[in-house]
Amino acid sequence: MELRDIEIFLTLAQELHFGRTAERLRVSQARVSQSVSRQERRLGVVLFDRTSRRVSLTPVGRRLRDDLQQAVDLLKEGLDRAEAAGLAEGRTLRLGVFGHAGHELRALTDAFRARYPGSDIQFREINGSDPFTALRSGAHHVNVLWLPVAEPDFTVGPTVLTGGRVLAVAADHPLAARGTASLEDLADHQVVDLGPGAPEYWVASMVPIRTPGGRRIPRGPAAHTFHEILALVASGQCVHPLGEIAARYSSPPGIVFLPVEDAPELRWALVWRSADESPAVRALARTAAELGPVAL
Repeated sequence: MELRDIEIFLTLAQELHFGRTAERLRVSQARVSQSVSRQERRLGVVLFDRTSRRVSLTPVGRRLRDDLQQAVDLLKEGLDRAEAAGLAEGRTLRLGVFGHAGHELRALTDAFRARYPGSDIQFREINGSDPFTALRSGAHHVNVLWLPVAEPDFTVGPTVLTGGRVLAVAADHPLAARGTASLEDLADHQVVDLGPGAPEYWVASMVPIRTPGGRRIPRGPAAHTFHEILALVASGQCVHPLGEIAARYSSPPGIVFLPVEDAPELRWALVWRSADESPAVRALARTAAELGPVAL
């Protein structure tokens, strides 16, 4: 039995559903059925009882599941020990974040350093106008980016931060006196144009093209960095939606951050270039998955 067939068998033994197994493994349902049927012919036994309504393991299937799972667990433990030994030799990950997000990732970085004493993390700043170039060039190993990220050459890892959204407005802006804002308000004011360096779908998930009511949100002057955005907002030339972490760590004069109460929650995840995945990147992702996301 090849490793892929073992993976298919064990996943089906957990899911007991051909469709969910195919979806989880990102293969066709026919591939799952072919693999199981091939192994049953080879072994000369039935591993799964299937009807139109349910799938269940036979007694032989349950025994094979237990035996194979034990072997897979031993194999994983051996690989984990080898990977940990390699990490102990030292590897510094360059982790791209927006502004002060690194402060909120303290639990993750502390846990990573404690588990892999020979490795370290160095923070690098990224901007919303160009979120992917540093990953593709190798300047960053991993970035923390708001979702969705749908780049075919990237892997999206665990979510590490979740939170709401704020609208940055000038202190003397008419919206400032209200204390809150809505996505519908954006149609009445210009927002910053982040330029062509980021895909439109990704920018729009933070700065929508249209309001929930369908009105177009006008784009105004261009900015490439967080501080350029704040300068435009403070001058009254535009307003701009940001993650609420911006309000937590920034209190620039002349700017007010208003909660956007009808905006969907933002999720920020570890993202890396699939071709550059390393043991250190996998170790960071595994640590993040175990810790779970920080709610801002």
